Amino acid sequence: MSAEQPARYVVRIGVRSYEMDVNGHVNHAVYHQYAEHARMEHLRAAGLSQHALGDHGLTVVLLSTTVHFRAELRHGDELEIDSEMAFTDRKPFTMRHRIVRVADGDGAPAKDVAAEAECTMGVLDTTARRLVADPHGRLAAAAAAPALLGPGPS
Repeated sequence: MSAEQPARYVVRIGVRSYEMDVNGHVNHAVYHQYAEHARMEHLRAAGLSQHALGDHGLTVVLLSTTVHFRAELRHGDELEIDSEMAFTDRKPFTMRHRIVRVADGDGAPAKDVAAEAECTMGVLDTTARRLVADPHGRLAAAAAAPALLGPGPS
């Protein structure tokens, strides 16, 4: 991983039957949940579980999210959801996710981008109830595996 490239983290999940809508494909709100799952697993892998963040008086908050839907997902599809973090010199930072179908419900290989999500995040000081400056630095100081956060602001 070079200093210019964000750290990329990937989780794999299967589409469950209860995530379907009346049209027989994944409900739009579930795509947000898939992105949330990838975000939380990315942070956990870096050593930033809710408990670990709390030990440092911090939590990560979602400020806004946008999902662009590209393809339908159906019950049984296998997905890979990636997560990348990008920091600037501002308090908010960005996490981007791609939701990719890697196998259909019958197990046939696929490589379809089903959705792309972009989330604006912040690191909240739980005592002051304010976003912290230098979120990358604060997260890196608390992380067991700070390399998974990617580079700080350039």
